[in-house]
Amino acid sequence: MNALALYLFPWIGHLLDLSQAQFAVWAALAIHDTSSVVGAAAVYGDEALAQATVFKLARALWIVPLVLLFTVLVRRQDPHAQARAIDWPWFIGLFVLAAVARALIEPLTPLFDGLALGARRLLVLVLFLVGSGLSVELLRRIGHRPLVLAVTLWLIVSGAVLGLVLGRWIPGS
Repeated sequence: MNALALYLFPWIGHLLDLSQAQFAVWAALAIHDTSSVVGAAAVYGDEALAQATVFKLARALWIVPLVLLFTVLVRRQDPHAQARAIDWPWFIGLFVLAAVARALIEPLTPLFDGLALGARRLLVLVLFLVGSGLSVELLRRIGHRPLVLAVTLWLIVSGAVLGLVLGRWIPGS
């Protein structure tokens, strides 16, 4: 679904004449994978890319307090339970470090801008290739029911969020 979203969302967004802000909200809320949100928004436009990235990362960061809350709840239920260490995603720290370096080291700005442009151009292709790693054999082994469920849920969530965006119920839309 993420690979399809890379191509379908920008196409539908242009078809419906969504603003950059509307597309950013729709993509950030309706596309599951962060890299696919970034890829689709990069195709749609620079403003959509900036806003969708912030929305999606903010949405993803809600995982941190939820994990901490559930860790506390599990320990309360069973104080003797072994709590596993949390594997923190290092890319978030590296992302923040790169953002700080770009903001503070002025001579590197053109380098970072060039790298960002090249990365955006290649991201859509790479994400599609990753998503197309599905094979007919794999789908046969899994069966049709999980695929039907996945497509159904994807259509419901995408459609509901798009309806909210078009209904002007989301700020900035």
